[in-house]
Amino acid sequence: MSGTGRSSSTLHGALRPGAIRSRPRPKQSQAHAGVSPLNPVTHRNTSFQPLPRPLGLAPYHYDLDLRFADLTAAIQQAGKQVFHVIGDSGGVQDGEFQHNVAEALTEALHAGGKDQPHFCYHLGDVVYFTGERDQYYQQFYEPYAHYDAPIFAIPGNHDGEVDDTAAEPSLDGWVSYFMQQHPDVDPLSKDAPRVQLDLPNVYWTLNTPHATIIGLYTNVPEHGSIDSTQQQWVTNEFATAPADKALILALHHPIYSFDVYHSGSSKMADVLENAIRDTGRVPNLVLSGHVHNYQRIEQSIVEGQPTPFIVSGNGGYHNLHNVHTEVGTKAEDTGATLTYYARCWGFLTLTIDRNNITGFSTEIDRDGKVTRGDRFKYSAKEIRLANPKDVPTL
Repeated sequence: MSGTGRSSSTLHGALRPGAIRSRPRPKQSQAHAGVSPLNPVTHRNTSFQPLPRPLGLAPYHYDLDLRFADLTAAIQQAGKQVFHVIGDSGGVQDGEFQHNVAEALTEALHAGGKDQPHFCYHLGDVVYFTGERDQYYQQFYEPYAHYDAPIFAIPGNHDGEVDDTAAEPSLDGWVSYFMQQHPDVDPLSKDAPRVQLDLPNVYWTLNTPHATIIGLYTNVPEHGSIDSTQQQWVTNEFATAPADKALILALHHPIYSFDVYHSGSSKMADVLENAIRDTGRVPNLVLSGHVHNYQRIEQSIVEGQPTPFIVSGNGGYHNLHNVHTEVGTKAEDTGATLTYYARCWGFLTLTIDRNNITGFSTEIDRDGKVTRGDRFKYSAKEIRLANPKDVPTL
């Protein structure tokens, strides 16, 4: 099969091998002592969830130079910024694969030299299955105990899922670390203390010396969903992003994917297409997770200058996904091309300066062996359509 499968009813609606079918709640379940009436695996609540209250007013900017002046100084001295990107890292079962990734991340952070990363950007699904706050020690604090650099994030669908909104609201666990008005050390972190962050909202923009990183929250439903308020916000962020910095869009649900399990999202494609059409600004790079593998996909939004869409959803969750086609395949419906694929765990390292975005993927096999994978280089210069109305259908 060729193409992203974004419009394929087979990939969208069929129960694929290994997929979990949602079942009605057994009538007798509430009568059994100690048995929850809602199980996060067999009875998932995947409807659109309300957003927590922002910490401040729009446009929800988080300025690296105001919060981490030492990192900003190091970036400016080096003339470039280096950072890690991971997604779908939550470790369930014994957490072996998440720990392998976390160990490799930490070793890369502490390797020193001119390419030492300054921070990590997480693409969502920090904690499985329903983002419970009491899972943060096992799946977040403890694995990254020695990763002593900031870990920024946007939420994923599993961070936003909730079994009982009366017991724990959607994103309560995510907010408890990433979005605190007065950051402190969370008692849940126990022997792996980490100071909380004060991100302004669940969708927000990270301003750094060499890049503007716009992070969406695409909520819980499969293929993602945002409301009109967030669409207006992201369009405004495209319109006002500095022209002298690279523009990166980050979202959990991928616009393109050649994966056999999730496929890409036409809804998220519409979000990006609308932002480009209304502003003319084209992102230099689009990052996403959700799909448990690594893919680099190129799309020709501007003729002669391919836009990279990278899926980096292999940060530690145990169940990896295959793709349904070969590298080099161009999708018949969208024209997007799969340029690299790896079914393994790992993470991405990006380096951005005034001129270029370069990167490489780190690949980790089942036995914990670490190797270098994909390598790429794209322009960091401003990209604009001469006529914004000419944006192709994504």
